Amino acid sequence: MRKIILSSAFLLFFSALRAQNPAPLKVKVAQKAESLEQKVIAWRRDFHQNPELGNREFKTGEKIAAHLRSLGIEVKTGVAKTGVVGILKGGKPGPVIALRADMDGLPVKERVDVPFASKATGEYNGQAVSIMHACGHDSHVAILMGTAEILASMKKDLKGTVKFIFQPAEEGAPEGEEGGAALMVKEGVLENPKVDVIFGLHINAQTEVGKIRYKPGGTMASSDWFKIKIKGKQAHGATPWQGTDPIVTASQIIMGLQTVVSRNAPLTETPVVVTVGQINGGVRSNIIPEEVNMNGTIRTLDPNVQDFVHERIKSVTTNIAESAGATADVSITRMCPVTYNDIPLTEMMVPTLEATAGKDNVSITPAATGAEDFSFYQQKVPGLFFFLGGAPKGKPASETASHHTPDFYIDESGFVLGMKAMTNLVIDYMEMKKEVNTSGK
Repeated sequence: MRKIILSSAFLLFFSALRAQNPAPLKVKVAQKAESLEQKVIAWRRDFHQNPELGNREFKTGEKIAAHLRSLGIEVKTGVAKTGVVGILKGGKPGPVIALRADMDGLPVKERVDVPFASKATGEYNGQAVSIMHACGHDSHVAILMGTAEILASMKKDLKGTVKFIFQPAEEGAPEGEEGGAALMVKEGVLENPKVDVIFGLHINAQTEVGKIRYKPGGTMASSDWFKIKIKGKQAHGATPWQGTDPIVTASQIIMGLQTVVSRNAPLTETPVVVTVGQINGGVRSNIIPEEVNMNGTIRTLDPNVQDFVHERIKSVTTNIAESAGATADVSITRMCPVTYNDIPLTEMMVPTLEATAGKDNVSITPAATGAEDFSFYQQKVPGLFFFLGGAPKGKPASETASHHTPDFYIDESGFVLGMKAMTNLVIDYMEMKKEVNTSGK
């Protein structure tokens, strides 16, 4: 135990030392990031104007691959369907560090009045939809492309290897398809060469530009999807006693599910969310239908609570249906695990973020009930996922449109900080790994 404690102190010492005395590479990083700002903004606007849905990011992937090849980076395409992976081998031996950006847009129609607003359309699960980058993935791609250019320019000085992961389908693959981080891991993205640690960022429309937020441990919730099929007995709307009304039963189940959160979950210990987001049943006003279908999501930040909530949902649903004379079938699909920031790695790298953004601009954030499939990488290797400010300076969070909405907006002046942060995490981790290795650990 004493050896572990001393090791942690050792790593923190070197991290703090570098935060106070930036190496020449850090100066080069800052200069290069500033010089790339307009190029990165142009990339982002192009991706924003031409978004593609999950597992369909064909043109996005082509542009990324072409850029990486122009930098002399080894490129693999078609990973997890449309993903792109770049491998940059530094001039000196050292760890393998992965950096990840997600590429997919959402089935949302844009309302933001900007010259590069999306007019794109496509098909989502059989429906014609508008497409928009309503979560900032266009920003993530552009920032990582800029980061790749910075790191490639100092290749001979890098003490290790950098793996750039451009991932499709973070928002979920189309029905009937695999995709996202889970498929990338399944196809070996963390192998050959084997990744030691992974870093990722998410731009945030409710955080002021120039600021960074993070949380050690559980950062974003697990995400599970549930489907409930309620079977009743069809009848004329004028004689409901001759049937079993699945619509009334569905409404009772929806109210019953709220007690899973308000009366069953240990809310003082960990948040729980159970949301019914879709309900379908019936064809006209005077017919009680035979069947109603409901879909929803479950969010938890503790695996044990996650299992408990699943069982309660099934129990509450089936028992309420039975009491009404109906039947209910419940299926739950586990989508994303908890996004968990490795605590020793986070403690080791926070001084880098503070040195890059300024200590006053880096803060711990509360856990979020949103989900991120970055968690699949973190199940395999230590990872750090942080939030980058994208809200205009001085604008209250209450006045900024949230993610996944038609009015979602990002202030592009935060992109330089994103590039600096990602690049400096790579440089400092490589340096700290070297210091630890040469110390005889």
